[in-house]
Amino acid sequence: MNPPNDPAVSDEPAAPAGTPDDPLAKAQAEASEYKDAWLRAKAETENARRIAREDVAKAHKFAIEKFAEDLLPVKDALEKALSTQPQTLADIQAGAELTLKALDAAFAKAQVVEVNPAGEKFDPHRHQAMQMVPSPQPANTVVDVYQKGYLINDRVLRPALVTVASGDGSGNG
Repeated sequence: MNPPNDPAVSDEPAAPAGTPDDPLAKAQAEASEYKDAWLRAKAETENARRIAREDVAKAHKFAIEKFAEDLLPVKDALEKALSTQPQTLADIQAGAELTLKALDAAFAKAQVVEVNPAGEKFDPHRHQAMQMVPSPQPANTVVDVYQKGYLINDRVLRPALVTVASGDGSGNG
């Protein structure tokens, strides 16, 4: 027989499974809390991704909106010029100059920069050579510009179409 003060023997019954003192029940409750927290975090992450995808789609869809708004006065000016009967060639020229100023302002707001490389060294990243000609200018110098190029935020929107000096002329090239 066991002595009455032996801790291994107790008159109290053992804690049944599922009570707060049961380590298994504690672990299951904690695991359930962690699973719930994980599911909530996963749902929040998926919502954030969905919202980000929607924002990117909207940005692509409406990216040109501001630029288009800036071009509306140019269109209005051209329509007005075509709908009225100007009296003189000077009136037509003045209207065209004002329209060009409005277009230049719209380009400036959109950071569209004109590339007119006459006299500059040929840059194949910004210029497209149409032909090479003998010239007194040094070789690989832009002699003539057929069509100006344009950059948008320092990225080529359209390369300038140019004639390039071949260096076969009487110059020092």
